[in-house]
Amino acid sequence: MGKLGLAIDGSAGGVSVLKQGFNVDPILQKQAECVSTMTYNEYWQIIDAGLDADELVNFKYEDQGVATLEDGLYVLEKNLADAAFVDKMARFVRASMKGWEWARANPDAAADIVLENDETGAQTEEHQRRMMAEVNKLTMNGGKLSTADYQRTVETLMNGGSDPVISSMPKGAWTHQVWDAAF
Repeated sequence: MGKLGLAIDGSAGGVSVLKQGFNVDPILQKQAECVSTMTYNEYWQIIDAGLDADELVNFKYEDQGVATLEDGLYVLEKNLADAAFVDKMARFVRASMKGWEWARANPDAAADIVLENDETGAQTEEHQRRMMAEVNKLTMNGGKLSTADYQRTVETLMNGGSDPVISSMPKGAWTHQVWDAAF
């Protein structure tokens, strides 16, 4: 909202911000007019709940210049001095990327594995297959941290107007050390 110059205190010309969980209940229950979703999950919860895609307006963070990194391997910098630790993390990354590569090549089988292990019974075949298609798009780059994406994230977090998430440029916040050891 800061990038758009909108106040978040509910004042005229601004918006009221509510804390959103990992679901889309606020929009479905008409408690919010806008919610944050991921293309691989919550967006489809809205569609499955009966709203038509034509009724929705999507604002992609990437298009707005405020996309930030999310999933990744996060370790304490001091642990990178331990060769055994780096080796263990490198083996984990290699195995993870091999698994994602298999899932991209076998999306239906990957969705079936999730369904077979869903103890809640809440997942559906249709939802898991859609999620797999969307996640495949996210893992296609092979998993190596893009330094441009990192820099954009830092800039976004620092440019939060009167309420930035971080106030100074991080030092030692990223490395390709584990990736380089893995590949």
